Amino acid sequence: MHKRNKRFVTIALGYGLLGGLLMLVRLVDPTLLPGNLPRIHGHMMLLGFVLMMIYGVGLHVIPRFGGYPVRSERVANIQFWLANAGLPLMIAGWLVYFDWLTALGGALTVAAMVLFGVNMILTVRLRSPFDPR
Repeated sequence: MHKRNKRFVTIALGYGLLGGLLMLVRLVDPTLLPGNLPRIHGHMMLLGFVLMMIYGVGLHVIPRFGGYPVRSERVANIQFWLANAGLPLMIAGWLVYFDWLTALGGALTVAAMVLFGVNMILTVRLRSPFDPR
């Protein structure tokens, strides 16, 4: 498995654990942590855990199902950095109530989603030696 894909999966597990821990802390004392915790929790679980896991597994498995290489490793690497910059910026924005920071993080996250989608579409549209002629 590509090192980047392993990192996506590892980071996804970290977000899942942190998102769960965040809500446990909120259950104990709702005033203990600042910021919009339900929104942070939701995005940590959905974008952090679920989407990062999809990125890691998808970049590994989808090309192998069709016998294709990933169309662009460079785009996948850029996607990794955009996704992993975007979500922390969104979380930071909600913690300190800076809407511009949340918006910037959201834009980076959406850019990562678009890069993943385009890269995967171009990957599966390539012809494999195993495709019928």
